[in-house]
Amino acid sequence: MDEAILTVSNELQSDMVVSWLSDHCYQCLFQPLGVVPAGPKPGQPSVVDLTVGTQHPITLQLNSSPVNLEQCRLHFHFGEHGKYSLWVKNLNNPSEVNCSLVTETEPVNSYLPILFAFLGYTGLFILAAIANTIMGLEVVKNHFLRWGTVMETDRLINSELGPSNSLVEASVEAIMPATAGRRLRSLDTFRGLSLVIMIFVNYGGGRYWFFRHESWNGLTIADLVFPWFVFIMGTSIALSVNGSLRRGAFRSHLLGRCLWRSTQLFLIGVFIINPNYCQGPLSWDTLRIPGVLQRLAFTYLVVASLDLLVARVRLDNLPADAWWYPVCDFLLYWPAWLCVIILEVLWLCLTFLLPVPACPDGYLGPGGIGDFGQYPNCTGGAAGFIDRWLLGESHIYQTPSSRVIYQTTVPYDPEGVLGSINSILMAFLGLQAGKILLHYRDLHTKIISRFLIWGLILGVLSAVLTKCSRDHGFIPINKNLWSLSYVSTLSCFAFIVLFLVYYLVDVKRWWSGAPFFYPGMNSILVYVGHEVFENYFPFHWRMANSQSHAEHLAQNLVATSVWVLISYILYRKQIFWKI
Repeated sequence: MDEAILTVSNELQSDMVVSWLSDHCYQCLFQPLGVVPAGPKPGQPSVVDLTVGTQHPITLQLNSSPVNLEQCRLHFHFGEHGKYSLWVKNLNNPSEVNCSLVTETEPVNSYLPILFAFLGYTGLFILAAIANTIMGLEVVKNHFLRWGTVMETDRLINSELGPSNSLVEASVEAIMPATAGRRLRSLDTFRGLSLVIMIFVNYGGGRYWFFRHESWNGLTIADLVFPWFVFIMGTSIALSVNGSLRRGAFRSHLLGRCLWRSTQLFLIGVFIINPNYCQGPLSWDTLRIPGVLQRLAFTYLVVASLDLLVARVRLDNLPADAWWYPVCDFLLYWPAWLCVIILEVLWLCLTFLLPVPACPDGYLGPGGIGDFGQYPNCTGGAAGFIDRWLLGESHIYQTPSSRVIYQTTVPYDPEGVLGSINSILMAFLGLQAGKILLHYRDLHTKIISRFLIWGLILGVLSAVLTKCSRDHGFIPINKNLWSLSYVSTLSCFAFIVLFLVYYLVDVKRWWSGAPFFYPGMNSILVYVGHEVFENYFPFHWRMANSQSHAEHLAQNLVATSVWVLISYILYRKQIFWKI
């Protein structure tokens, strides 16, 4: 999978060292691929088969041995399961070396399974929409209502039980218009969308590179979902705290509940990322401490505590003619914003000013073979150093994504301590979205315009920080570091996606939010369940061809769909796991 065969034929009278360099590896050293011996005699080449990667374009370098003189260099994007021939020979001038690449067997199109899966799910959504439209017609509803009434009459005739109101209640609930006091479906839909994508990428994402986390700088689809989950958690905090205060709850009581919820989340997170049911007793020496739920627990505690300090019980008694009223959703909570800004200054100071042994100040690189191999043990700079110092190397993630391309050997945890500061910022921006929803309840134009304004501001900030490039900005987008530009970029996307979902689901009601709404209503249960039962059927089974993207994609899509189905059944049965 993600590999091709390269047959190198060497007619020269000296050995050839073949090296490679991925375009995705920033400022990296060439890595040895193989050695092709000299031709046994003129006109008769020596032949060696090599395996090359196909995920990204690569540069091949051929050096003669033992003088290590570069003879030629080729740039090419090999295709999966393709077979290629590289001929190295002299033409008319013995001092000139000619390298020619020929495609012997055409590669397969490994992206076709994605197209077929997309068409299949699109067809299902279209059929579901058509069925929903038909069921919404008055003629059809009246028919089912009459049929239900006849069934109810027959039941009463043949039973001594009293009349049931279930049919009437169900029909009334189905046609009852949404009110300001009802739960916003768009928030659960956004949360469910993030969760479904998270489950899919955690299960493998069909083994496609863009459904995996980026090795270092940059973004893939897998890098979007966790920050969005953090963002919508902040939005939910604003609505939940406001609702609790309006019902008369004491702030001290709510703070205690937040502390208890965070403790539960943290302990559940430690439990599910340290499985021992298949690997024998777990050693305390290798217990991993950071993780996704642990990050959520810490972020939730900090952001909820900040909101409890500044949240207002009533929002309908503000002077509409005051100069600050158009930005009241921001100015009224300036003490909390001040705390977040102080935390962000702390992140910047630690990231760029903290001395890290054997590493340059402010280092943001991956270490390994990156930066021309000058800092192999500096993975993550200050962020990695703080984790290794506070938690110990054996208690953090041992196989970071940077190991794939940059060949890093130092443990590094993407859910580490320093990055938690920026996850607080991400959740706080989500809290700001919640404040907008609270202050401008039912004023859809004002809500939408503010979502777009925040998205624009954060987008401009990201453009400045990154210089609109992957590797050359002041602070590159980096999920492993949870860099400031990563948070601003993903928050920009989150405001835009929330605007779209809010407009479609809660304003126009063109979309019910299904199927993402259902896992969004049971997010903790679905997340923990997909982690615990990852290696059990029907979420995992033995494949006939483990080197096929199509089989991996089918397995991962089935597993994800099963969790959506489970969440739908739980929703219908009104079973929700709350912490």
